[in-house]
Amino acid sequence: MGSRYFAKSEVFFRVSLVNGRVPATTLTYAHRNARLNRKRPRLSKLYIWFWRFHVQASSSRKCGSTAAALNEACFCVSLDQAALVNALTEQLGDSELSELLKSRCAHVFAARPVFVSSLRLRQVNAVIQAIEQTVSSPGWREHALDSAPPIARHDPRGARGVFFGYDFHLAEDKLGLIEINTNAGGAMLNVLLARAQRSCCSGVVGLSPGRGGSGGFEQLILDMFAQEWSASGEQRPLTRVVILDESPQAQYLYPEFLLFQRLFQSAGIDCLIADPADLAFHNECLLVDGKPVDLVYNRLTDFYLEGDNCSALRSAYLADVVTVTPHPQAYALYADKRRLVDLTNARFLEEIGVDQQIRTVLAQYVPLTVPVEHRNAEHLWQNRRSLFFKPVSGFGSRGAYRGDKLTKRVWEEIIGGNYLAQSLIAPGERRTVADPQVRPMKFDLRAYAYAGEVQWNAARVYQGQTTNFRTEGGGFAPVFTLGEEEELAGSTRQLSHASFTFLLDETGAIEKLPHPLYLALVRAERATSKLAGKRFRLADWYVAMEDGQPSKVIREWYGWVAFDADGGYHPERGSPKNDESDSDDNVDSTALPTREEHDRIEGLLFKSE
Repeated sequence: MGSRYFAKSEVFFRVSLVNGRVPATTLTYAHRNARLNRKRPRLSKLYIWFWRFHVQASSSRKCGSTAAALNEACFCVSLDQAALVNALTEQLGDSELSELLKSRCAHVFAARPVFVSSLRLRQVNAVIQAIEQTVSSPGWREHALDSAPPIARHDPRGARGVFFGYDFHLAEDKLGLIEINTNAGGAMLNVLLARAQRSCCSGVVGLSPGRGGSGGFEQLILDMFAQEWSASGEQRPLTRVVILDESPQAQYLYPEFLLFQRLFQSAGIDCLIADPADLAFHNECLLVDGKPVDLVYNRLTDFYLEGDNCSALRSAYLADVVTVTPHPQAYALYADKRRLVDLTNARFLEEIGVDQQIRTVLAQYVPLTVPVEHRNAEHLWQNRRSLFFKPVSGFGSRGAYRGDKLTKRVWEEIIGGNYLAQSLIAPGERRTVADPQVRPMKFDLRAYAYAGEVQWNAARVYQGQTTNFRTEGGGFAPVFTLGEEEELAGSTRQLSHASFTFLLDETGAIEKLPHPLYLALVRAERATSKLAGKRFRLADWYVAMEDGQPSKVIREWYGWVAFDADGGYHPERGSPKNDESDSDDNVDSTALPTREEHDRIEGLLFKSE
């Protein structure tokens, strides 16, 4: 690498060279660290940078500095389908799983990530810690196990239960725990998803999910299963794992089972995927295909192993010859929806000795939940618009209803159907396209946790009454987290900096470019019809703000944009000179404004015109 300096007109350029050559790449122009007079900004030294993307931007600057603003206006990151296929191929050694995912799980991966502030994630952690401390209370355990089948009292041999999923809604200033799952799916799919995000800017790189990235999460998963095995009192290495679900190959998330299988195999652990009917209990040993099983990764929704097809597993579990995780006791203590009633019953919590500080956290972040009974039915019906109804025995949003969508017929079924009523906390919103006519998507936040420690955060993006994987552009989404300083800046004071963009057409006319339209340029998506068939110079000025008004120009950027007859953006048409010449003179400065044009842009910015 090296640099050469040369001049054109009054502007100096520094060009980064690769092997002594100017790369044949679309040119972008950045005015870096310019020290410009507030009233009369002037160009000083321009640096030419080379990027693979035609338009570069910092999401925190272009799109906002709070999670809400980014969810509304940031489209700088998207799912890279090619990277997803590559990640699958790398994981499996071939492309079979990518085809299976396409056919089986067409809407399992959302098109855009979701942004969540670090403050919200700290609150999520506080809720999970509060629940852990509450569940450890002897009074809680006795109460919960008293209302569960006898198998829930069986000692799980030290196993805590893998993949707890704490599901939250978060909208504006509200955060609410909606549900606790003790066999939350999707963890391995989120590992893949994190590897397949494409960004058109460097500003979001530091916001990527997970401590240690997707590879770190995979290691946490392996460590978690090893901990479950050793906690069961076993001294020998974990040899064989069975992933268990009814008709596993027919399950929507069967591709995830394959990913888990490859993960275990990569660690030298034999792994099979089986139906509970495939198991046999013989000579005090649980067998699958005649092979002894050490650990069962339990994905069943028969939480208490009550079905006839679970007889072998049930016998082996009660005989303490196999580690089952997650297990019936975990479901009874955490995931039985009646526990949501208990978590919001202040008198009960005080009676069993839960600390006041813990009760305060639970009261703040767990929406009030009550059983639907004939004695309170009329009151609940009158207040239904602020309530959400879910069956005690349901899972996966089955049979759940928003109160404002209820009909009298459904309400009668709810009254006699063993339901709970939960105070409504609206889900978050994520706009996935810039068109204001298109409604934003909804999302919830899932924290994957083990032994009370969060391992990974993911979002589920959807449309409809309840979370689903049927929405175009919806599905699991990575959670990007704002840093402390950026979060504080965005939430406690006016924006200190902002970007202003302008279009210069071939006649010399200059117009301010609305921010949503600028985002369309960044995404290389369709713009408005008024731009069809035209070619423009684009000026992007990054400006310090005082009291909500432009104060000083910090940086300037210039480039070319062109649109086809339908208004579609084509970066290959945006550079006036983009051939394969080796000549340094191939650098083109025609996107730069004249001094008169620069003064006019300045006038528009500071409203002197």
